[in-house]
Amino acid sequence: MAVPATISMFGIIVIGDEILNGRRKDRHFDGLGQKLRARGFSVAWLRILPDDPDYLIGEFARTMTEAIPVFCCGGIGATPDDHTRACAAQAAGVPLTLHAGAVAEIEARFGEEAYPNRIKMAELPEGSELIPNPYNRIPGFSINRHYFMPGFPDMAHPMADWVLDTYYAQGGLGEKQRSVRVYGVTESSLMDLMAELTERYGDAKLFSLPRLGEEFQIEIGFRGRGDLEPAMQALTEGLRQRGVRFELLDD
Repeated sequence: MAVPATISMFGIIVIGDEILNGRRKDRHFDGLGQKLRARGFSVAWLRILPDDPDYLIGEFARTMTEAIPVFCCGGIGATPDDHTRACAAQAAGVPLTLHAGAVAEIEARFGEEAYPNRIKMAELPEGSELIPNPYNRIPGFSINRHYFMPGFPDMAHPMADWVLDTYYAQGGLGEKQRSVRVYGVTESSLMDLMAELTERYGDAKLFSLPRLGEEFQIEIGFRGRGDLEPAMQALTEGLRQRGVRFELLDD
């Protein structure tokens, strides 16, 4: 599978009504996010989607047009509420077919008990590549830079390691952050400064995080993959000109 030479971020899709109705808690954002950040990538977005075929097809069709790769967890089983394989195929514009490699893995794991139901998990979008599952040998699959894995983190997260080591071993560009903590002023009093810096330093993403307490505080800074120093120098100079008290924070 060919992948772009420079990838800096991934999307994460988690599928399951049980997440949305509160019966289970999502663990993929924390688990996959840690793996991505350790390799120099960031999380572009997280979407938690229902077990609704029309909704899944629409979302997959849209995210498959984007440039970033996506980890997708959940809904690849063989029960009637598992729609992910069929929806991924429809979004990609290809049929579901029995994948010979997936058939071999499932037969090797279950023997005759693979039929008639478990073998359905080998029905994958045509042209898919397999993602090995070290937990129980039932593979995930990838198509159009989307990596489809089970909803169970104990299965999905080792499979994500394999994807990253196999297709993205070069690592990401590594987002950096610089910030200051500002004391005794409100965000509104610094709005003009922040607007000016946002316009002047478009490659650095400005953020502002107020904190409530006895003394009002704001953490203001920049995130990005380029040189943040010019933007930070302009920020600190602007604060000094306004007589605002601040301290530099560690990266």
